[in-house]
Amino acid sequence: MIKRYNDFNTYLNKEFGERVQKITVDAGFSCPNRDGTLSSGGCIYCNPKGSGTGAYGKKISITDQLLQGKAALNRRYKANKFFAYFQSFTNTYAPVEKLKAVYEEALAVKDIIGLSIGTRPDCVDNEILSLLEQYARKYLVWIEYGLQSVHDQTLDLINRGHDFQSFQNAVQMTQGRNIKICVHVILGLPGEDRRQMLETAKTLSKMKIDGIKLHLLYVIKGTGMEQLYRAGNYQCLEQQEYVDLICDFLERTPWNVVIQRLTGDPHRNELVAPEWSLKKAETLKMIQDELEKRNTRQGQLVTP
Repeated sequence: MIKRYNDFNTYLNKEFGERVQKITVDAGFSCPNRDGTLSSGGCIYCNPKGSGTGAYGKKISITDQLLQGKAALNRRYKANKFFAYFQSFTNTYAPVEKLKAVYEEALAVKDIIGLSIGTRPDCVDNEILSLLEQYARKYLVWIEYGLQSVHDQTLDLINRGHDFQSFQNAVQMTQGRNIKICVHVILGLPGEDRRQMLETAKTLSKMKIDGIKLHLLYVIKGTGMEQLYRAGNYQCLEQQEYVDLICDFLERTPWNVVIQRLTGDPHRNELVAPEWSLKKAETLKMIQDELEKRNTRQGQLVTP
């Protein structure tokens, strides 16, 4: 079968010669869009508990989280190399001394070959990026910037708390430091049509980014999106509609950009809609089938 997109597992296998797995780490960070600095409500789609495991609240140390993750992933995938993935909330939102202690605790664990740090583009500065640059001399370091859309009107509507220029500034500050840049984009944001979503793809294709995570906007309990949805003011994407958009997006994304994710993983007990978002394997197969049907691939429609 022809390889249709540049997936993350293949990239890591080429880098390290074997399977590498991410271990999600909850380091207890907050977010300026929740602690009152920018807002107390967060983005309208954001789970009030964050996207992590909740391990910090259970007083499980970073070291123990990683050791438990290693054991589980070794059993399941026979993996022997791992990333520490700081996922929940904003993982550069702290004084640099605290960040240094947290990151170095993770890197001290045996078989951790790098860091993947989820954050906001308005929560980095030269001091933080210089710290990550030091680690990038020895480890593989990815920073994951939550952008979601290049359209300021959309960012304002979802209460993102920053504009597209903030993202551009963060990317510019990060480049040239040997830190890999991954961008998070959500498809199906309220008010956006296909043209606007593909404008995001085209804009990012002209920026020097290294990876992208594509997410479906699903509705979670206790969020602003739930209020919009239940009031009849938001309609979720249908499964085939999402599949078509993903393939359109991939066609406009350069081949060298690593595709880290093509859809999300909602928790069943938190999900309001759409129900099909729980069928991740089915959706991924539909994406592959659609790419085959079109006889297309990532980067097919990228123009110089």
